Parts: sequence; C-alpha cells; structure tokens
Amino acid sequence: MARIWNKHKQTNTPLKRKVFVGLSGGVDSAVSTALLKRAGVDVVGAFIKTWYPEWLPNNCGWREERRDAMRVAAHLNIPFVTIDLEKEYKKSVVDYMIAGYKAGRTPNPDVMCNKEVKLGAFLRKALAMGADYIATGHYAQNQALDTRYQLLAGKDNTKDQSYFLWTFTQEQLSKVIFPVGHLLKSEVRELARQFKLPVAEKRDSQGICFLGHVDTKDFLAHYIKHKSGDVLNDAGKKVGEHAGAIFYTLGQRYVPTETTSHTEGNPLYVIAKNTDRNTLTVSKNPKSPSTQFNRSGKLYVLRDVNWISGSPDLVPRTKHTTANIRYHGEKHAITGIGYLEVGRCEICFVEPVLVAPGQSVVFYDGNVCLGGGVVE
Repeated sequence: MARIWNKHKQTNTPLKRKVFVGLSGGVDSAVSTALLKRAGVDVVGAFIKTWYPEWLPNNCGWREERRDAMRVAAHLNIPFVTIDLEKEYKKSVVDYMIAGYKAGRTPNPDVMCNKEVKLGAFLRKALAMGADYIATGHYAQNQALDTRYQLLAGKDNTKDQSYFLWTFTQEQLSKVIFPVGHLLKSEVRELARQFKLPVAEKRDSQGICFLGHVDTKDFLAHYIKHKSGDVLNDAGKKVGEHAGAIFYTLGQRYVPTETTSHTEGNPLYVIAKNTDRNTLTVSKNPKSPSTQFNRSGKLYVLRDVNWISGSPDLVPRTKHTTANIRYHGEKHAITGIGYLEVGRCEICFVEPVLVAPGQSVVFYDGNVCLGGGVVE
C-alpha cells in the first residue's frame, strides 16, 4: 500500500485516505495540515470549539482562533468544519479541574483534554464524519512495530508533549498522526514561512487553553471558596500567611503577595499542605520529601494506570525505565513498578521526589512513552 512521503519524514498514513486535522488556529496544526496536503492526503481542517467562561475578558478568544484556522484552510484550499465539543470539554476538563482542587489534589487538565476531548470525542466524531485518521500538531511521534504502536517523545525536547498523552490506547494510536513530531520548533516556523501560512509569525499559546492570560488562581477563585491561612516552615513554626492552600501544589515555589507575608527569605517551596487546617508547609529545599503522604518520598501508589502497549506484561523492564512527574521536568530513576491490580500500581523512586495526589506520573523507556497513572 502506498505511503505518504515528504522530504522530512515518512508517516504511516496510506495515501488517498481522509484525515481530519485538529486545526486550532496555531502554527503547529497549520504546518501539520500543510504537510499532509502537500503529500496528497484528502485533508479536512477541523476546529474544535471548547468551553469558555462568560466572565473571562478573553471570552471571544475562541472566535479569533477559529478565524485564524479558517484562514489557514482557505489558504490551503481545503474543506473546513467546526466541531462543537463544549459540553464534553466542560464536563471532562473544567469540572474535573475544579473538583480536583476542591479536594486538595493537583489535577492535570491537559491530560484530560487529550484523553476525553482530542483523543476521545474529536476522534469519534471525525470517524463518524468519514475520516480514516485524525492528525494534531502535538510534538510527539507515533511508531508502528509489527502489530503494535509506540508513542515516542517529540524530537524537540523543549516542546515534547508526550507527557500529556499517556492515556493513549492502541486503537487510538492506530488512528492518529503527528506530522510535526519529528521536527524542531524552529523547523516548523520555517516551514510555515515557506508555505506562506497566515499564522506563520503567530505567537505560541501558553497555559490552559480556555484561560488565555488569566491566572489559574484567579479562575479557581470564582468557583472555590478560599480563605487565608498559616504558612509553616519544616519545623512547624509559623512564618507567614497565604491566600488559600487549595491554590498550591507540592514542589511549587511559594511567592508571597501584597496580602501575604513570610519571614524565612526567598526562595521557598511548598512541601506539604493541609486543606482541612488550611496550612502550607514550606522549605528552602525544593526536593525535601513530604511526610504528609509517605515517609521516604520514594514510594507512591498510582490509580487510573494506563499502559499504551495494552498490557503491563508488554512493558519493558530495563535500567532505562524512568518516571516523569511534571511537564518538561527531569526524568527520575525508579527501582521498580509493582502491579497491584487492574488500573493500580506501586512505584518506587531511587531518590525522594515531591509528588502531590492528582499529579500524573508518566513512564518512559528511553524516548518511548510507556504509559502512566495518577497519584493516589
């Protein structure tokens, strides 16, 4: 069967198949679309409409993004559709995020957006509309090995997004293409100029998509009651006040505001929080293990565990297996993974790490993303 070739990379997509590209209005998805179009694929640009709160000052931002996506589609002379996933996004991403913070956890809305919206609802709707595949502008790579697929980190280490994609299943991987995953961001920018795309010089978006430039704390303050409380040092002594413990996560730098203070001197890092007592514990050592959840800082239990291979029996156990606890964070060596039951496992780090309930822990073997789970 014929395959798509371009001067950069071979993909696993058969020619003359229909591909719906998640055209967000940004440069990465625009270049992804252009590469597929140049390769002779039957491409449809699909803008995914998500949820935006009415009170946000940038509530019209999605219309601007949609306009840019339409301009790209017109420039490339491809069909364009808008897929409304507002309800799915509100339930699976926004409500999940708010509930997590209310419970004192550290949820990752980007993981849920990919799992439930882009790889879930969007993929299902695209296939129902006649697509054979979907494509996105993620910096990640999809590799076919015999009858199975692997998720690889993107070539550009500074842009790699595989951390957010650990919920992939084999069925989903068989239907998803990452046209720019093998490129550096600088190469993507240059291709955008060569294609004369109308978004070639557009700045990259930052943070959670529906918030725009609004701080996460300001957003959560609209939905969660909060009050000031004590900041304690690692000896238990009060050293200041905070504006709400729910807004902080373990390992985060504690920065006093105009209405808060502390006497320890900067920089300080959050090593524990007690949402019942509304207290934060801070330390000058960002890697100081918290005794709030375990005594060593090495052993953690994960729930909602997913193995991209489809089974823990197919997960390689090598000295190169590592775990990442934050987006673009360092990969930590582990001594092993203990399988407790379906969807749960135990992980032991070589050195103490600071991980909060709700955070995603993602496993790698070299540059292969094996899967991940959520800290209990």
